Amino acid sequence: MKRNRFGRRSSLPREAEELLRLASGLADSGSRAEDSYWEASLFGAIIDQLQGAGEEVLNATLDQAYIANPRAYDVLADCIETCAEQNDVAEGQLLLIAAPLLAWSRFSIPATPIPTKVLQNLRVHLQAHVLARNVKLALADVLFSPDQLPQGYCDTASFTASLADAARNGATAAIDPSALPETNRFLSDVRYLLGAVIVLPGEPVFRWQEADGSREQALSQWRSQGGACLQPLLPGCATELVLPDAYFAACREADRASRPYSIQASVAFLSTTLDVSPAELRAVIAPFHEQQLEEFRIGFTHGDGGQVVHGVVWPLLGQEDDPAEVLAQIGSMLKECGMTRIQQLDQRFPLEYCDDCSVPLYPSPEGEAVHAELPEAQAEQVPRHLH
Repeated sequence: MKRNRFGRRSSLPREAEELLRLASGLADSGSRAEDSYWEASLFGAIIDQLQGAGEEVLNATLDQAYIANPRAYDVLADCIETCAEQNDVAEGQLLLIAAPLLAWSRFSIPATPIPTKVLQNLRVHLQAHVLARNVKLALADVLFSPDQLPQGYCDTASFTASLADAARNGATAAIDPSALPETNRFLSDVRYLLGAVIVLPGEPVFRWQEADGSREQALSQWRSQGGACLQPLLPGCATELVLPDAYFAACREADRASRPYSIQASVAFLSTTLDVSPAELRAVIAPFHEQQLEEFRIGFTHGDGGQVVHGVVWPLLGQEDDPAEVLAQIGSMLKECGMTRIQQLDQRFPLEYCDDCSVPLYPSPEGEAVHAELPEAQAEQVPRHLH
């Protein structure tokens, strides 16, 4: 999940000033003994805000820290995420986890309830290949879209706490699908399997923490075994699984992985839909700014035509501040997909969206930000929003 923020200097609430003071103290700490004091005080103050619907206070503090003290910002963001996805319970430590799945389809990508038998199989494979021994696990019985994830830190903390009883009993956490927001349709998107684990203090949470485990082995087995369980829930979709992890870490990894995956999906989609080879497509890459560089957008055209038929957004995440390096990554991915016609525009584009449908505008070969439109003959049964 992207952490870049644009705060405004203003008078902070007293609670936010205290959070910033504690985060700054922890950022400047010179020993583990001092860390323990600052962490305990900061965690206590954050938990008070999470339990008291203090979302605005937390965000205001992050905004101010981002401007005034970047080191304190990183510390504060980590601590807020830890408190939102983690709880101390009588049986040990409760941790919210996520298993992201990348998917693309020219049809709808389901966000769907998960049948009991599929959940049972997923539980077996998670406990065999991803989680450490003796970890108690609860899984939510819905495959979530990004629109349906908890919104904000307070909602995340509340959702984590709601899974505690199910995790204690190794049971399923029942989710009411009718209470979830509707899902937008995109060409490529992410789906999330959510759950919670309870682990004894000091014990490993994940398989790769054990002496005979590794992240690479866990991901390989999960993609093979977990992928086979999930694929029937996503008919007509190409899929790729991301390594399950603690909630915020998994979501950030899904954000990173979805960028090259969106390019792969777009090239495959356009090659099939327009009946052309990737080498017959052209990609136009340009930077889009708000207060600073926010993202690169890629407009696709067919051959020498000027009409942008599709577009992809490549957002900047975390501390990515070298545009040349990002452009090299985008170019490399396009070439891996078989594209040879790649045009880079140096001009700054404002972060613009279509006034009618709110989708991003993409760069054209002529240096304009335009709406992506497939030829009418190929536009039927294609998602309205091309992500």
